[in-house]
Parts: sequence; structure tokens; C-alpha cells
Amino acid sequence: MTKVTLEKVTSLCKRRGFIWPGSEIYGGLANTYDYGPYGIELKENIKNIWIEKFIHDTGNIYLIDSSILLNPKVWEASGHTKGFADIMVEDIITHKRYRADHLIEDYYKGKGIEKKVEGLPLDEMQKIIDKENIKSPDGHELTKARKFNQLFKTEVGIISGEKNKAYIRGEIAQGLFLNYKNIIETFHPKLPFGIGQFGKAFRNEITAGQLTHRTLEFDLMEFEYFFDPDKESWENLFKSWKKEIYNFALMIGINKRKLKWRQHEKHELVFYSKRTEDLEYKFPWGYKELFACAYRTNYDLKNHMKHSGVDMNFIKSDGKKIIPHVVEPTFGLSRALTVVITDAYNEDTIKGRNRVYLKFDPKISPVKAAVFPLQKDEKLLNVSKDIYKNLKERIQGNIIYDNTGSIGKRYRRQDEIGTPYCITVDFVSLKDKKVTIRNRDNLKQVRVFIDEVPKWIKERI
Repeated sequence: MTKVTLEKVTSLCKRRGFIWPGSEIYGGLANTYDYGPYGIELKENIKNIWIEKFIHDTGNIYLIDSSILLNPKVWEASGHTKGFADIMVEDIITHKRYRADHLIEDYYKGKGIEKKVEGLPLDEMQKIIDKENIKSPDGHELTKARKFNQLFKTEVGIISGEKNKAYIRGEIAQGLFLNYKNIIETFHPKLPFGIGQFGKAFRNEITAGQLTHRTLEFDLMEFEYFFDPDKESWENLFKSWKKEIYNFALMIGINKRKLKWRQHEKHELVFYSKRTEDLEYKFPWGYKELFACAYRTNYDLKNHMKHSGVDMNFIKSDGKKIIPHVVEPTFGLSRALTVVITDAYNEDTIKGRNRVYLKFDPKISPVKAAVFPLQKDEKLLNVSKDIYKNLKERIQGNIIYDNTGSIGKRYRRQDEIGTPYCITVDFVSLKDKKVTIRNRDNLKQVRVFIDEVPKWIKERI
């Protein structure tokens, strides 16, 4: 059985152009990453499946794209300027900063105890650190715990000062609430309905994450599903959307045996949530959150109505006014990349040589098929290029042509990229008008007529 480690996954991501450390030539910047050509393809494929499932197929969720920079009053009304904070401690020697809850949980984990302390009050975390005499990972004493707001601050305009203060969004949800009134006035939806978007969010993380699992800049996909609490049970909606979130994880090929739901304990709940559950994935380093479902009540709309003075009521068909409640399914797109790559990572041995391959579901594979001429013979090159061109015209997704290096090296490259099918044109192809198609997972090879290749590939991806 393949032993998957963070080091192996990180190495493959860098080697094959999925994910690279940010600002690498200057020594990098902690918790920042750049996406290479195959990382972008993978991310776009996952995002497009999400759009198809939750926007196009539902028919009552409206897709928007809101601003990254918002009026600072938004974050005051939402509670983020006061409540969006982690509890931090610092190594008194190295001055490295750590989230207190992570240090405490790692301490207990070292003793074989699973204990969630995220969300505990500052003084309670300090008591645990003092009682257990918890040190930094380098073995040094820690400073007293203090709060650290995760919102990035910036300035807007040419005059510095408090009036020009702004924040880079720490979540994409507020843009959905701000455009709620635009949606109901423009599209006149009936309850229930949703507003969704995908895009960047930014959080000033204290501690290092694992690849794209916890970063300063990350991609989210989510929607707010507005409903009338007098007509619909939030518990039923919550259960229904949990099921759809789980099904989406399966759609993008994640192993269901590595998924589990975990309900947040009372002390973990974010200030706006009445109930939150995380869909967690079993990484080599333990279960960590991937997607989530939260019941935010009408907290956000009510607070924006109070602070802005703008009426956020929804007028029902009987004339009654209500402020709708929301259930919020959230999908970490950046995290999904780390998950699907980790989940797809496999190794085997062929004739004494180690082979690494990514067993992606073909729906999300960054490359759908690769076309090879066996040798750099003009006739083989011409046939290969014709097949490549035909596939590009008839198959949705990335098709590549490769005639660099030996056929074995080309196979290995495509295995590590996760390409499900490699098509090889040899000298026999010139006579029988067939090509060899190799399966990434079981290495089986079949001969297929050239004219039938697009149909053959299309049926399998």
C-alpha cells in the first residue's frame, strides 16, 4: 500500500507544475503558493463541476462576483473587526508565532488524546498552557496568549489615516449579503433561493499550513441559501445541503472512506453560526476540514440592515415582511487541490522501477489524453498531429502532444500529471490505421481505429 506523505505530494506538485512556493526566488513567503499550468487546469475543472451542479442544475441559485475590497463598515457590521481573531502565542527566543489552539491540540495528540479547543476563550487557553507547561515546537517558553485579528488592513486613496482604512475580505460571504437586495429587486426570486460566488479570500494566518490547506490567500466557492423559517425547517435544509456537499466531494473523485462529518462544539462556533459541521478529509497528518455547512440564521442581513439603515426585508406573496435565514455550504477550492492530489497519489513497482501516478477521476484530470508518435519519423509525426488536432476539436478539456524523450519517459510524465489515457502512433498504425491506447491505472493497452479514437476517449472521460 502506498505511503503518502506531505513531502511526496509537495515534491510532485513542484516537479510537475501543479503548485509552486510563492516568491520562491526571493526565499519564498510563508503560506503563499502559485499555481502552475496543471494546477490551474485542475482547479478550473473542479470549479466548473461546482458551477454545473450548484448553479446550473439547481436553477434558483444566482451566481455573482463581488468586490474583494469592501467599505470597512461592512466588516464592522458583520462583527469581523472584533470577532474574527485567533489566539496567538509567541516563542520568546525565536519570536515565531503560533496559534494557541493548534499547540494545545498537538500537545494532547502527542499524548494520544483527541481534543478540540478552537474557540475557547483566551483565558481558558492560557490556563491549559500554564497547567500543562506547553512549550513552543523548538522547546522554548511562550509569551502570554493574545488575540490576533485575521483581517488584512490596507488603505484606499491618496490620504493616509483612519478614514481611508479598508480591509481585504476575509470571507466571500459578505459580498453575497450585500448583493441580496440587488438580486431580489432585479430577479424577483421566490423563497427559497440562493446567491453564490467563487473567488479569493485573505486571512492573516499565524502558523504554517500544509501545502494549500492553510494559506494567506485562498479560493472559495460558496452560496447563501435564503429561506423562510416559518415555512421550512433549517434542520431539514441543513441535512439536505450536507448530502449535496458530500456528493460533490464524491463527484470530484475523493475516496469516501477518507471523509467524515464533524459537528463543531459549542465553544468552536463562529459568532455568526448557530450550527456548523465540517466535512473532513483524512490527510496523512490527520483529519482536517475540507468543506463545511453552517446555519447563520438571519444574523448577517439583520446586522447590515441595522448598520446601513437599508431595508433588508423580503416581501412575501401575502405581503408579510421577513428577514430570511440562511444555510451556507462552503467549499474550499484551494484545499480541494491538496485533497484530490493527496487522494490520487499512488506508487507501484514495474520491473523493479518505481512508478508514481495520480489516479484522478477523468472528470477533473488536468490533461484528458496525450498523443505520442513512437519515434520522430515524419509519417508518424503527421498522423499523430492529425489525431491531436481531431481530439482538440471534439473533446472538451486539455489534450497534449508530446514527442520529447523516450516513450517510457513520456509515459512517466503523463502518469505523474494524472493523464488517464496515452495514445501512441507506431509504424503498424500506418498499415492497420489503429493506435495503441494505454490506461494510466492498470497499464492495459488496446488497439483502436484512428477514426474511433475521439469517441472512445469521450465515452471514458
